[in-house]
Amino acid sequence: MDNLEFKSGNGKNNKDIYFSNGDDRSNESKQGSSSAAVAVKSKKKKRKNRGVGSTYLFFFFVIAVSMVISIYAIFCINDILAITKNTSIVTISLTQQIDNTDDAIELLSDNGLIKCKNFCKLFVTLRDKFFSSSKLGAPYEAGVYYLNGKMGLEGMLMNMKGNNASNETVKLTFPEGYTVPDVIKKLEENDVCTRSALLSVIQSTNFDFELTADLQAQESVPYRLEGFLFPDTYEFFIDESAASTIRKFLQQGDKMYSEKYGERAKELGLSNYEVITIASIIQKEAANSKQMPVISAVIHNRLKDSVNFPTIGCQSTTDYINNKVKPALSSTSAHTSDYYLTYYNTNNSSTVVGLPAGPICNPGKAAIEAALYPADSDAKFFFHDTEGEMYTAKTLQEFKDKIQKYAPYLNY
Repeated sequence: MDNLEFKSGNGKNNKDIYFSNGDDRSNESKQGSSSAAVAVKSKKKKRKNRGVGSTYLFFFFVIAVSMVISIYAIFCINDILAITKNTSIVTISLTQQIDNTDDAIELLSDNGLIKCKNFCKLFVTLRDKFFSSSKLGAPYEAGVYYLNGKMGLEGMLMNMKGNNASNETVKLTFPEGYTVPDVIKKLEENDVCTRSALLSVIQSTNFDFELTADLQAQESVPYRLEGFLFPDTYEFFIDESAASTIRKFLQQGDKMYSEKYGERAKELGLSNYEVITIASIIQKEAANSKQMPVISAVIHNRLKDSVNFPTIGCQSTTDYINNKVKPALSSTSAHTSDYYLTYYNTNNSSTVVGLPAGPICNPGKAAIEAALYPADSDAKFFFHDTEGEMYTAKTLQEFKDKIQKYAPYLNY
């Protein structure tokens, strides 16, 4: 039945009463079912939203990682190929040879020339292992190098190894008696090296040759390697590194200055540096090689009798400062020519006792042998006439008499 209606006895409708046949429960059930369905759908939607969010997050993570890897790869490639590198010059000064490739790459990184040093280390290792072309690995020569990022990793390391981009060479002869300023000028004029690079190497780079191993720059000496750039004929590359260039001079000098010379120097009570200093003065004072042992004897005799002859009385040491050092000084030079004269003026009126502070030129083999083996002479004075003829004397009076006779134009 759907609905039943009951009436009271007076026939009036007192109240209508309705009974449900279960439809209300059905509705509640439907409402419950409907709510449950909504809840399930809501959970599914949340799960779906979470899944989409995770996907996006993963997607963005992959993109970010890819971008980082890509940027790093670009930097790595740029270090090798120098596609967008800066052309600014960076000066790298190696006072000693570098024997480890990683140390050299660390140095390039510290100076801002490369960004991905670990990749560069791996690149050099693999390249040297699988390619037979010139190796990039150590050693790297001591010297001063002017590098820029545009050279690329290979170019910079090859430069530090002393290899040259140019195969063009030039052969140059350096006579006995050339000074450091003379040598630098000739090398620069022939496009071998720049003056600044050569000066830096001459003053600060250590080389593994016995004759110059202990040489240090001195305030009183204008050029540290003066006297040791051995005169000879050399072949250089155009744009050769300064270190490689100077090494050729020192290597030749080290070969020439034999062990026998070192032993003889000790017999005379002299250091090798003093021998080269004496030889350089002989080189400048002598008109020819025959005069060299005699001039050497005069210098040695004066050095032995410093009480009566505190100075060696040679004009050439003063001329070195005035004619060679002074014109080569710049506004940024550490000292003036007058400063150096206090260490090099060995005239009779000077205050320099004995030898000057250092050599005054690069002497040849004959002058070095003369310094080591002076003539058997008691002479304490010598002079030349206008023809280059040399005269010696044992006493001051004999010296003055001979000047009056053979060279009255000399002011003594």
